[in-house]
Amino acid sequence: MNPVRERHTVAIVGAGAAGTLTAVQLCETAARRRVPLDLVLVDPAPEAGRGTAYATTDPRHRLNVPAGGMSCYPDDPGHFTRWLCLHGEPTVRGTDFATRYRYGAYLADTLAQAIVHAHGTVTAHRLRTRAVSCAGTPEGGLELRLADGKVLLADTAVLATGPAATTGDWAPPGLRTSERFIASPWAPGALDGPLAEPAAREERDPGDGPDGDPGDGAEDGAPKRAGDGASADVLLVGSGLTAVDLALSLDRPGRTVHALSRTGLLPQPHALSPAPAMAAPEGLEAPTLAALRRTVYRHIGRAVRAHGDWRPALDSLRPHTAHLWRSLTPEERATFLRSEGALWNTHRHRMAPTTAESVARARTARRLRVHTGRITDAVVRPDGSLVVTLSDGRHITAGWVIDCTGPGPRPEDPLWRSLFAAGAAVAGPLGMGVATREGRLLDVRGRTGLPVFTLGAPRRGELWETTAVPEIRVQAAELAGELIAPLTPFRRPARRRPLDAHGLPLSTHAEAAAAHRTGLERVLKVRAGAEDAFARAVALDPGFALGHAALALLGHECGAEVDVPRALADAQRCARERADERERSFVDVVTRRVRGDSPDGGAGALLGHLAAHPADALALAAAVPTIAFSGINDLDTTYALSLVERASPAYDGHWFPASLLAFLRQERGRYDEAAELAGRALAAEPASGHAVHALAHVHYESGTHESGRDWLDAWLSGHGRGAVHRAHFSWHIALHELALDDPAAVRRRWFAQLAPGRVTGVRALVDSGSLLWRARLSDSWQGRVPASDVLDSVAREIVERPATAFTALHAAVALTAAGDLAGLRRLRDHAAGADPVQREVVVPLCEALAALIEERFHEAARGLDALLPVLGRVGGSAAQREVVEETLLYALVAAGRCEAARRLLDTRLDRGHAPRDRRLLAALPDRRG
Repeated sequence: MNPVRERHTVAIVGAGAAGTLTAVQLCETAARRRVPLDLVLVDPAPEAGRGTAYATTDPRHRLNVPAGGMSCYPDDPGHFTRWLCLHGEPTVRGTDFATRYRYGAYLADTLAQAIVHAHGTVTAHRLRTRAVSCAGTPEGGLELRLADGKVLLADTAVLATGPAATTGDWAPPGLRTSERFIASPWAPGALDGPLAEPAAREERDPGDGPDGDPGDGAEDGAPKRAGDGASADVLLVGSGLTAVDLALSLDRPGRTVHALSRTGLLPQPHALSPAPAMAAPEGLEAPTLAALRRTVYRHIGRAVRAHGDWRPALDSLRPHTAHLWRSLTPEERATFLRSEGALWNTHRHRMAPTTAESVARARTARRLRVHTGRITDAVVRPDGSLVVTLSDGRHITAGWVIDCTGPGPRPEDPLWRSLFAAGAAVAGPLGMGVATREGRLLDVRGRTGLPVFTLGAPRRGELWETTAVPEIRVQAAELAGELIAPLTPFRRPARRRPLDAHGLPLSTHAEAAAAHRTGLERVLKVRAGAEDAFARAVALDPGFALGHAALALLGHECGAEVDVPRALADAQRCARERADERERSFVDVVTRRVRGDSPDGGAGALLGHLAAHPADALALAAAVPTIAFSGINDLDTTYALSLVERASPAYDGHWFPASLLAFLRQERGRYDEAAELAGRALAAEPASGHAVHALAHVHYESGTHESGRDWLDAWLSGHGRGAVHRAHFSWHIALHELALDDPAAVRRRWFAQLAPGRVTGVRALVDSGSLLWRARLSDSWQGRVPASDVLDSVAREIVERPATAFTALHAAVALTAAGDLAGLRRLRDHAAGADPVQREVVVPLCEALAALIEERFHEAARGLDALLPVLGRVGGSAAQREVVEETLLYALVAAGRCEAARRLLDTRLDRGHAPRDRRLLAALPDRRG
């Protein structure tokens, strides 16, 4: 086996979208696999990521794919949308269409982040020049000659040069040599002339017909006067997306923009409200083009009948397009291009709805006119304008003619010419692009010669659909894996891997394992700093699956400042590349929990994982509803007790299982046992937040409010100073003060420890918002209830699109406290499409609370009362869910159902002494409701 070189150099020629996506994937893959890599990007552009497509600053130029489909990562489709939310567009949705310039900024920023995170493993350089030739070296590497005269030596090259330039072969000689013919409209300064503001027209073209169509059918219309005496009008040759963008930029009063193509077809628009996705049809393995055509048209017919829209049918074919293209014979491919190519392109590559609307307005105003045909002749007039003759004999007079015919058949810049001349590259199928095998160039003998790869547009002949980001990002990820795989050093399995605190092996090195142990210890103690410790673990080892999974879990469950989808995608990648069975199982558990797309919310996977790995403390903590995690939905306390009791022997007397058992015992009303277990855990670890939490519930549920308040206040000032959920402990103290009917103390506690600014995120909803509402319900808060301040301190995404039913319940309470009926309805709509618990519990809760806001108290009371038996499904503790019972009490009194309210208060007082409840009971009128 040949020794692996210490560092490998990859040259990426082109830093537009394809080059940037490749660089991102190479940085991240090399970092995960700990492969030293030198990365060199060769491109004269001032900024990586823009290329031709995303350098335009015109805000009318929008992406033709929704933001939800433009992520850099195929396994994290929401990445671009989240980036937009964090960079000035907080209300953007995945169905919105961003500007091209913003997307270029996103690509550049994502690359910068990837380079920073790969620091120490990957070195990245930018050479702002062009590569003009590429040849092999005797050692098997590459020599790239650059336009500035320098030579770059590399082991591998990726040619990410984008679409080939137009050839202009279609243009008559008189047009091609004219200064008013623009062959490359996106070249810097190319549009300076046509973009100049035209002067107002002073006379009507004598050739105008009665409908005002200038030049149509006129032999020789008089020119329109622009600032230089030439016509203000512009002729775009081509009617695809490039022509649409230019038509928008050039559109203005006093000008007609003509678009000419062989078919006269403009791109179709995207739907304003996308129809539901469809599965691909059966029969895609059809043996012939004719059979495939019948299958596709039948599928489109079904889509129109089911949704009134053909788009879902066409979109369902997208993952299969490359396979279908390969299945056709060369003759069938040529037939398809000739007969359906234009129709496919106009329906597959669509306009953003706002773009389509602007185009429609311009056409209605006759400032944009679309023609069918081709140019047969062009004459330059003395004033500089061009009289263009079309194939049907008509003439169009224009000041400028712009080539928008799209990419040429194959790349023709000096670098590619050198490869073609040397036989290291050949044209692809049907003369389109270049011939490749899985992205590597094929030479004239059909073999993979030089270590040169390409992606995107140059693979068009091989893949057909390969020019859009959703396809290019997949190619980039596959290419990165292929390039890094042979460089990954062979490592013999370590005789002893580092262990976590409970004896489970970790697939990482000692330093990252130490950081992971710190993070786990802080989670179990409910101490601050767990997120930072796990983040340090993955910074030390980007390939550590458990570290990424722990971050995803903390972000999803605890509101930690974590990009949850990104962390989850990283965990999945790392688990595939380097993890044992236990670690892969845990990543699967977190994936199911975060996505919530399995019928049981991932409960079965988590319970199965714990059965196989009872010593996995983080999994055990996530399963039991406590202060840190909402637990498994529908996990009753009997089963939870059994679960923890079965796992306890694996911890060899450790305090953590005892603290969980204490919490679960108090949930079942076994307060003496719970207090004994909590005391035992606190004797071993005085900072155990779980044990303290259990004891706080014992005090509250047993009605020992004075001693509970004083004990918890003292702990919070001592061993609890580093507690991550200090706000929740303060909430517990405030509950005691509320029960003691001490509104002044509640108010002081709220402003000192629970007001926005001191508490944010999910904890603000769960603790601050619910306390305000409970105080308001029992007349313990005079004046304005600052619930809107709480909502303002929480991301709207968390409030109206919460990830868990537990968060959703508290979001509904906070919205009700603020009287935000519209927000409550948006939350209900989200819950209706979320996991089963949100659909079955949160939706009726929102409807009952909306009735309360609208003072339909009888309806509100009925809805809330029906929810009490199933409320445990949302997770959390009985004390937290009690807010619904207190809301029911308020609704009963408001509805005049005083006897029902009396029975509820009597039941509450049977559970424990509470001066506030006695006051409310005494205030009830002595009559039946």
